[in-house]
This record gives sequence, structure tokens and C-alpha cells, in this order.
Amino acid sequence: MGILIYLIPIALALGLLGLAVFLWALKSGQFDDLDGAAHRILFDDDDEVPPGEPHTDPGR
Repeated sequence: MGILIYLIPIALALGLLGLAVFLWALKSGQFDDLDGAAHRILFDDDDEVPPGEPHTDPGR
């Protein structure tokens, strides 16, 4: 039971730290564009290769 004297304040401190990080992320605009990534995956970003230039595959 004596370990609870240490565990409860540590748990509270970690919870408050997590809340502070979440509020900081919220204030800095991390969650402003929730649909951007979902729409961005639908579009192909590959650049067109001009004629006469060899195509390089970045996966090789």
C-alpha cells in the first residue's frame, strides 16, 4: 500500500502532462484540417516525366 503514495502523484502528473500537450497541439492548429489528408490520398502527386528523360523508380 505504501507504493500508492508514489504511484498516484506520478499518474496525476502524467495525466496533466498529456492534457497540457493536447491543449498545446489544439492551440497550435494541429487539428485544423482534418479532411486534408483524407482528400490528399485520392490525388496522384507523381510529376510527369518530360519526353526524352529516363524515368527513375524511387522504389529500386
